[in-house]
Amino acid sequence: MLRSGNPVFRQDMLEQSYDNSYASPGTMTIRGTATKTLILLGLCTGTACFTWSMVWSAVAGEAPISTVMPWLWGGAIGGLILGFVTSFMPRWASVTAPLYAIAEGLFLGGLSALLEVRYPGIALQGVSATFGTLCTLMLAYQSGVIRATDKFKAGVVAATGGICLIYMVGWVLSFFGMSIPYINEPNWFGIGFSVVVVIIAALNLILDFDYIESASAAGAPKSMEWYGAFGLMVTLVWLYIEILRLLAKINSSRD
Repeated sequence: MLRSGNPVFRQDMLEQSYDNSYASPGTMTIRGTATKTLILLGLCTGTACFTWSMVWSAVAGEAPISTVMPWLWGGAIGGLILGFVTSFMPRWASVTAPLYAIAEGLFLGGLSALLEVRYPGIALQGVSATFGTLCTLMLAYQSGVIRATDKFKAGVVAATGGICLIYMVGWVLSFFGMSIPYINEPNWFGIGFSVVVVIIAALNLILDFDYIESASAAGAPKSMEWYGAFGLMVTLVWLYIEILRLLAKINSSRD
């Protein structure tokens, strides 16, 4: 059974992909998935540059900062909706995955620029750390240094679920003007929590590599390349956001 901590990589999605009613000719390959991942990253970067420039125009006094927020939150909400749609309708991934990347770019560009204004250099550090982690874990996986054993998968899945539960509880509490103590604060506990979350997010990349490799070896339809690229993109977006949160806490603790 193919298993991943990434919620979009579910076993039933792979089984549905063999439905000839929408399966594209050919079979899924690692190279094809990598190419489509690069396309998604390019789209995300393009729209990120758009909202990034809007924030800096606002900082320069050329436009009010309020003009940026609809794009930023529109991207966040749009990305969330498109993420759910793609997760449950993998046949649409060739269309919804690029739209997801575009929406997330709007959100990440605005978020990165806003943090950059407060903590100069944080955006470059975040991008460097994210892609450095991606490349390092990819090499570790390909060389066999890290293997996605059943115990490894179970541990990462459980840890990912625990983090999601904590975030869900925090989100619900926010409606009542409350929050989970310490985890969002720039102290040793809050920083330590973010370090753990970054590590778990990074380990999900290993599970994603394994899932994509296994799906390719199993002869999944060509259309699954877009779905595989989308799943990997979801993990990268999560990892980047968590790295930014960690860096922001570290910088804030120094103030």
